[in-house]
Formats: sequence, C-alpha cells, structure tokens
Amino acid sequence: MKVIAAYLLAVLGGNKTPSQKDIKNILASVGAEADDDRIELLLSEVKGKEIEDIIASGREKLASVPSGGGAVAVAAAPGGAAGGAAAPAAAEAKKEEKVVEKEESDDDMGFSLFD
Repeated sequence: MKVIAAYLLAVLGGNKTPSQKDIKNILASVGAEADDDRIELLLSEVKGKEIEDIIASGREKLASVPSGGGAVAVAAAPGGAAGGAAAPAAAEAKKEEKVVEKEESDDDMGFSLFD
C-alpha cells in the first residue's frame, strides 16, 4: 500500500509517470523502506495507463463487492416461512446497543477544553 500511496502522491504532485527513483524518494522522505520488486510490479501494471482510468476501473470492481447487511436475510431464507419471520426479530436484536455511561474523571482537574 505504501508503494501505491507514494505513486499516487507523485501523480497528484504533477508527475504523470513517476519513476522508481521518484517513488523511492517519496518513501525515503517519510522514513519508509522501498521494496524494489513491489515498485517494479506496480510500474509494470500501470505502464501506459492514465490514473483516472485505473481509479474508475477500481471503483467499478468495488461496486460489485458485497458490503454486508444481507447475511441475516440469506441465513433466514432456507428456513421457510418461519425463518422469514425470524429475520426481523434478529435485525431488531442487533439494533439494540449497549449504552455505557462515561464516568467523569478527575484527571482534568476541573478544567475542560470547552469551558
């Protein structure tokens, strides 16, 4: 991820085609180690492509990834009519949240940031 982030920083900085040296310089500026193999792999994958097209393609792929919420309905469906009725009850049980009251601490010695 750090190699991808460095590549994107270089592109955002105006360098449309960052080199391996550019990516290494960005990583070195924050004290991160650069892995030559990963940099070469990234550069080979993005060679000849516009960053806007790569991002658009990634968004399309992410749109097809399930993001949860359907697990209760899927689990209840095989149970028949009785399972369908149990799904709303399970959803209501999940909605209940524990309310934890925060105890006041004397660590702030009576001073608050917003007083």
